[in-house]
Amino acid sequence: MVTYGALHPAARIRRVRIPVLILVLVMLAVGAALPATADVIHLKNGRTIWADQVRETKDHVEYDLGEDTYAIAKSSVDHIDAGGVAPVRGGAVGGSGNSGVPDITPPAPSFNHEADVAGKVIRDGKVDADGLASVAQSGNSELAATGYFLAGKQESDHGNFPQAKRYYESALRFQPDNSTLLIYYAATVMRTGQAAEALPYAQHAASVAPNSADAIAMLGFVQFASDHTPDAIRSWKKSLALRPDATVSQYLARAERESSAESGFSQRESNHFNLHFEGKETSDTFRRDLLGTLDSEYDDLVRDLGYSPRNTIAVTLYTQQAFMDVTRAPSWSGAINDGKLRIPVSGVQSVTPELARVLKHELTHSFISQMSSNRCPTWLNEGIAQMEEGKSSGANGHQLAQLFAAGNEIAFNQLEGSFMNFSAAEANVAYAESLAAGEFIRDAYGMGEIARVLELLSQGSSTEAALRATVHADYRQLRDEMARQLKEKYGE
Repeated sequence: MVTYGALHPAARIRRVRIPVLILVLVMLAVGAALPATADVIHLKNGRTIWADQVRETKDHVEYDLGEDTYAIAKSSVDHIDAGGVAPVRGGAVGGSGNSGVPDITPPAPSFNHEADVAGKVIRDGKVDADGLASVAQSGNSELAATGYFLAGKQESDHGNFPQAKRYYESALRFQPDNSTLLIYYAATVMRTGQAAEALPYAQHAASVAPNSADAIAMLGFVQFASDHTPDAIRSWKKSLALRPDATVSQYLARAERESSAESGFSQRESNHFNLHFEGKETSDTFRRDLLGTLDSEYDDLVRDLGYSPRNTIAVTLYTQQAFMDVTRAPSWSGAINDGKLRIPVSGVQSVTPELARVLKHELTHSFISQMSSNRCPTWLNEGIAQMEEGKSSGANGHQLAQLFAAGNEIAFNQLEGSFMNFSAAEANVAYAESLAAGEFIRDAYGMGEIARVLELLSQGSSTEAALRATVHADYRQLRDEMARQLKEKYGE
């Protein structure tokens, strides 16, 4: 049997206290829900899949997660248990190295006459466009703002941040100085990978509500994401002085680790990058060459993906120890892209081919984050990044073919979220499968269709819907077609 080891979130909106955890969950795409009964599929490789509903066909086990349907080979299933209590699921976080999300369901904000408005705007768990239009056309700006806010909250709770952003923008046209709206809008803009664009809204929220711990905490989140770490530290300290909060304390500690590690760092800027570095660790020639490499790779990605990021990209060079201290990354990880490119360069005195590949890989994540509004599933994100750095599945092709033939691969839906909690062996398989999937789509349909998938994701499409609209395959079909291609190319 092939094992993993074989491969490497007439009413006036009340300015209520918004728990910071809500902001973090909005920011990180978590649609919180009360625990619900579910079926659990136990796979022969030891992993489990929680599903809303499970069905069996002759050769496959089909299961539903929300509005999407998936399928895996029946031969990979050990047994199925019904009626369990599923854990709260978080949305996929694109890119590598993103932090986890607190596993908690926070209370939602409340509004005057909220039930009257919500009953018209939200029906059967979805935004009712006609009901929202009737509220918006009522002639009451406060009711209209409430309706659009609730619509935005509904969409952001389900990970559809592009649509949520549009609803919040409509709400702000009716109440541009409402701190609640400003906070949620800033969080949503940041979550779509545009932290610099979120900054003025977060600053406005803090200015109109100077004693709001939530507004000031949100400002800190946006400042940190837009490479203003000292400002973020000051904001979070002010927020904690107004009200203690464990989550803000956690992020403050992280920012202080970064600030401490980079206290003696200098900066150098190019057209697309803001480079942070410790002068005694790197030579001026090395830094100049590194920026030149990044600029060249940036141009390559613009050609390949047909997109140019709007914001300057932060790049920080660390010693290995400083890298581990700041990122707290698992031991198997190399560089990290958590909105900033964090690169360990201990002992490196020139831009080696290996370093150039690492830079290209991590830079690709920055492109994908902005192209997809930070909604790209990790398997596609990592697949594209590995292709761009020049990797090929050839070295692992035979093992992958065996893995898929035996039904022991990791299912695509399990590869949508971060790989950071995987063991080293599981991570190796996850990256190998991601690369093979990216190569399959590229070779069969072209890079243009990959870019189209990212565009559809940025517009709020689910991954499977984006795949069906481009490569005409859901996860089950993609998996089966990949298995056939792997067998043909590399044998079993």
